[in-house]
Amino acid sequence: MAEKNQAGQFLVKPHTQVRLRDWNTTWAGDGPLRRLRGDELKQEANEIIHRNLERLADAQELLWASDRYALLVVLQGMDASGKDGLVKHVMSGLNPQGCHVTSFKRPSDEEIAHDFLWRYAKALPPRGRIGIFNRSHYEDVLVVRVHPEWLDKQKLPAKRGRSLWEHRYDDINCFEKHLVRTGTVILKFFLHVSKKEQKRRLLERLEDPDKHWKFSASDLAERAYWSDYVEAYNDALSATSTRHAPWFIIPADHKWVARALVSGILTRTIEGLDLKFPKLTPEQQTALAKAKRLLEST
Repeated sequence: MAEKNQAGQFLVKPHTQVRLRDWNTTWAGDGPLRRLRGDELKQEANEIIHRNLERLADAQELLWASDRYALLVVLQGMDASGKDGLVKHVMSGLNPQGCHVTSFKRPSDEEIAHDFLWRYAKALPPRGRIGIFNRSHYEDVLVVRVHPEWLDKQKLPAKRGRSLWEHRYDDINCFEKHLVRTGTVILKFFLHVSKKEQKRRLLERLEDPDKHWKFSASDLAERAYWSDYVEAYNDALSATSTRHAPWFIIPADHKWVARALVSGILTRTIEGLDLKFPKLTPEQQTALAKAKRLLEST
């Protein structure tokens, strides 16, 4: 479902002006997959996810053993776009010792007292690890842009206006470029859900007692700003999809399709690093041989 040539159709090329209305939220595969519907499509997607996770687990072990790169996965999307479910289903096959998920809520007083990138820098993965940002440093050019009154707490010396957001895009691009130069691979996924599908999912939370805990009144309040968020995402995706830290706009009306695409892109990215297990020095080989003889003799 997400082979290399196929994944390219979801990539935001640098210097491209994004208009989310032009990106399909209901995409469910090319070729033979187009003929599948409902449970058949879901089953095929789940089989793809399962195969991807087997490869991803092997790739993670190599990432850990080689101790050369870190992988930062950025997840963004409207409320109910499937971020939490993607973390649960796609990352379930990973070794938890080498993977950490950080969900960013409203900043604390300490975090507000620093520059807007400070709290995100603290949560970055070290070499050999996978870090997942469930929401990320992009919140400061998305939700803060939609709610500019939140800037009051940041007590910025700079004037507000269009230039503020452009400066933050520049700051983000420089921040990410620095990370890439020092060994962090960055993949950014925008889970693109339609307003109609979001409504269905929110209603499902209200109608199913087992999902009441997932509903937040703030989700409904933020839905009223849908157009403002679309505009903010259009600008942010356009300004910050770079060769070194690309954005992928993932169709998310079908959750299992989104999970298959993301798991495939993650797997191929790590495999594409051409990592090798570390070679032992002659001294280490001698020590292993000695240990083997000792074990065999006891």
